[in-house]
Amino acid sequence: MNSMLKLSKMIFKERFKAGRMMVIWPLLFVFILFSTWGLSDPKANLPASLTIDSAYDVMYASTAFIIFSATMGAVLISFDGISRDRMTGVLELKLSQPINRTHSAIALVLGHSAAIIIPVITLNFLAVFLIRYRMGEFPGFDEFFIHLIGTALLLLWWTTIQLLASTWTKDVGASIAIGLGTWMVFTLLWLVLTSLIAGLMGVGVNDTNSLEYINLEAIIDLFSPNGVYHHLLEMPLDNVERNLSPIWVSLAAILWSLVPIGLLVRRMHNLNP
Repeated sequence: MNSMLKLSKMIFKERFKAGRMMVIWPLLFVFILFSTWGLSDPKANLPASLTIDSAYDVMYASTAFIIFSATMGAVLISFDGISRDRMTGVLELKLSQPINRTHSAIALVLGHSAAIIIPVITLNFLAVFLIRYRMGEFPGFDEFFIHLIGTALLLLWWTTIQLLASTWTKDVGASIAIGLGTWMVFTLLWLVLTSLIAGLMGVGVNDTNSLEYINLEAIIDLFSPNGVYHHLLEMPLDNVERNLSPIWVSLAAILWSLVPIGLLVRRMHNLNP
């Protein structure tokens, strides 16, 4: 355990000081803080479907920008977490060290995920004070806690997915191509996939506000990390009801936390540098 924590700390420092953070930090800053500033403006001209009545409403609405920027940051940080070492021959040296491969895989997840979680959480703390300045109120402690845990889990899931993709490639280009392709499916194309499944099941897609479509969409979202993230953040909201039990949401969050890590551990045990 001590070796695993030391390795994860070393990976975190390496990734946190990497040159790519010079791109990720401004990206996160613009998307998280600017979106919070705009959404918390009482005079903002928002779409009719978007209602901002409280500090947590601002935090929930800004998650669309967090999903777009922070998950991309997770991909950029971890896309070469294994493939680069494999390509240069360093992976063979690392795997020959007296550390269990399970611990090595978990250290990779912890180190890489911390490198993106810490910047995002830091900016979320600043966003809370922006909301207080603009609206005169803080979100509730339970609301902020759910937002904090949900965001950390989302970034953990995406980091693990990208590291898992990195184990299947022997060059950096293929690794980032798989990672970006997966990101596009879950972030940009998931609504199209949902509409396609709804059409195949005989659910009308011309009215996305119908109860039948909303219920189906809620179930399909359990198979997406971004969808589960939205489910988690909807728990404190009173005006959002997708007829899905919190038990199923919690179970999906647990599975998204355990299954990718389990696959990564298994892949690391079978990995041949």
